[in-house]
Amino acid sequence: MAVCYKDLGLVNTREMFKKAMAGHYAVPAFNFNNMEQLQAIIQACAETESPVILQVSKGARQYANQTLLRYLAQGAVEYAREIGGGKVIPIALHLDHGDTFETCKSCIEYGFSSVMIDGSSKSFEDNIAETKRVVEYAHPFDVTVEGELGVLAGIEDEVSAEAHTYTRPEEVETFLAGTNVDSLAISIGTSHGAFKFKPGTTPKIRLDILHEIEKKIPGFPIVLHGASSVPQDLVKIINENGGKLKDAIGIGEDQLREAAKSAVCKINIDSDGRLAMTAAVRKVFTEKPAEFDPRKYLGPARDALKELYKHKVINVLGSAGHAFD
Repeated sequence: MAVCYKDLGLVNTREMFKKAMAGHYAVPAFNFNNMEQLQAIIQACAETESPVILQVSKGARQYANQTLLRYLAQGAVEYAREIGGGKVIPIALHLDHGDTFETCKSCIEYGFSSVMIDGSSKSFEDNIAETKRVVEYAHPFDVTVEGELGVLAGIEDEVSAEAHTYTRPEEVETFLAGTNVDSLAISIGTSHGAFKFKPGTTPKIRLDILHEIEKKIPGFPIVLHGASSVPQDLVKIINENGGKLKDAIGIGEDQLREAAKSAVCKINIDSDGRLAMTAAVRKVFTEKPAEFDPRKYLGPARDALKELYKHKVINVLGSAGHAFD
């Protein structure tokens, strides 16, 4: 029996994006696959009054179990209500990098309010056909759909590519007309994972391509994937406590803030959260090697993640204070 996301207290991304573009900020899209990550996300966003998109990859769905995820998302809404004194920030549950129509269909039936169909590895024509198929299934349920043009380099969960294929601005109008998609993920130099750039280089994303795309499709919601900044203080803590994250380099937060002021109204952040939690766990294990209570190391990991995400919504994405606009 299918579950409607509205019965879980969730929203889709349509109004979120409209308000984000009007307010010149981006909605955070944070990935999660366990309770501590979810607690940190909701605490950070409810306390700062930011809307939020809870992202689940295909791999995270397999790890956490699709049924448990549904109830976790429903619980997140009630948790946000507690923190907000009865007011609930807008929360969407989104499939990140759905690889097939069947995966998207299954997520919609399990209460997701938004799905991404990633056909970027296919030919342009096949990408349009697959994306259109998902849109035609999702829209009668009032579920929003994200498509993708261009390929991001890097590795994260089951998504992997060796090199960038930048989005071609001249293709976006045809793609939107052929799919009726609700938002578009583009490739302008961001990358999946923590190893985005070669050491010694100055990380730059192609804001010129972004601005050209904006001219082609004014007012249309744009999404950036692979937008972790890989804070070097976290990398240092990890490496000082037994880690081996050599040459982990990310996107400058100043560039992300610039993008968030434009039509980019959703920015995905996952690797930075992994780094924050890993740094906290490794630090506990180094300082208290006799510790074996998971609450004593997952608790600090959760707290570190919350602080990182509060920084992101306030200083990078600009979404703090916009939940109830």
